[in-house]
Amino acid sequence: MLNPVLDIVHAPVVEAAPPAWCRARGWSEFLLSLGERELRACEESGLEAGLQNVSRAPGDLLALAEKVRQATALPRLRVSALSLPPAALRGVPARKREQLAALLGVAAPLAASATRVVDVGAGSGHLARLSAELFRRETLALEREAPRLRTAQRRTEERARNVGALAVRFAAAEVGPETLELEPNDLAVGLHACGDLGDRLVLAAAEARCDLLLCSCCFQKIASSERAMLSRTGGETTLKKPVLGLANLTSQVTGVEASLSDNLRGRQTRLALRHLLQARGLVVAAGEEMRGINRRRAHAGFAELASAALAARRLPAPTSAELELHAKNAEREHSAIRRLSLPRHLLARLVELSVVLDRAALLEERGQNVLVAELFEKRVSPRNTVLVATAAAHRLPTCTARPSTDSRPHLE
Repeated sequence: MLNPVLDIVHAPVVEAAPPAWCRARGWSEFLLSLGERELRACEESGLEAGLQNVSRAPGDLLALAEKVRQATALPRLRVSALSLPPAALRGVPARKREQLAALLGVAAPLAASATRVVDVGAGSGHLARLSAELFRRETLALEREAPRLRTAQRRTEERARNVGALAVRFAAAEVGPETLELEPNDLAVGLHACGDLGDRLVLAAAEARCDLLLCSCCFQKIASSERAMLSRTGGETTLKKPVLGLANLTSQVTGVEASLSDNLRGRQTRLALRHLLQARGLVVAAGEEMRGINRRRAHAGFAELASAALAARRLPAPTSAELELHAKNAEREHSAIRRLSLPRHLLARLVELSVVLDRAALLEERGQNVLVAELFEKRVSPRNTVLVATAAAHRLPTCTARPSTDSRPHLE
């Protein structure tokens, strides 16, 4: 399904003029005619839901939206969420606690058959500690960042003073295809493993034919400029790094880090900054305006962001006239960009699942039993897709009979 719309996903809308893919399909006039309320409905609920009551919508756009909805609707995993000891969750945000409870609930029956649990991309070690404490299995936690490892080790020692020794070993590892070695009786786990790390974990699990639980995120965090498919089923399709970043988009009013309104203001501010830098004579492609600046600073307002960006480039501070001019131009241009971007944003989940299902296909091709499903609801994390792979002798968890359409918890 993705191949016929690759021209859309590979061409983000960076200016008010309709892109070639939009003109070719005859969607430009309709999209630019959307009222503010119609636009907001599409941004909050997704194009497929937002256009339900828009009678003038092009038939082929509605058909694409429906095909995407059907193709990306996943069943919800039936999980017995584990009750986690509160003392072990110090400093863990509420959403992360729910993720841990759900993932560990899936892991429990698999861990019973495993000799060792391997937590790849362990961060501060919450998952590894809970795994060792609840399952009483040797746990290897791999993390590349030394400060996180030190924090993880310290917290493990503190926890061990209360519950006794924990069989957790932390190791610094720049996990590459040659360094990640798993054993057949391992249970490999990755909670929000980013980009290349997710691919390497899948390849290692396929080689060892061990059980695997993987929730992925930040697919664009790859070393190369594009991602090739791992499986024979995936064929020769490649996705460029910016396209993989599209998978991070989720239609919902309140995001994990910021609200939809805040994110929209942030994008408009970045657009104003790009115009300012270009007016100063710099060649700045879309996205490069934030080079060297934390992306969250776009929420601080245009004046502060512009001052930081110009200072980072050793340029004079912005004038009031510059700020006013580029802010007004960005507001006008961003209004059109929001409307023209709707079809591309529609395909975000399709991009995400193309990566997840490619990984699943590779594992199936290597003889594993594989399941792809939603693990928790979007309010807990928009990256809620879990890939479960087991050896032939192990049983996969079960799912609800139909995809979830409401916002209630489905952990049972």
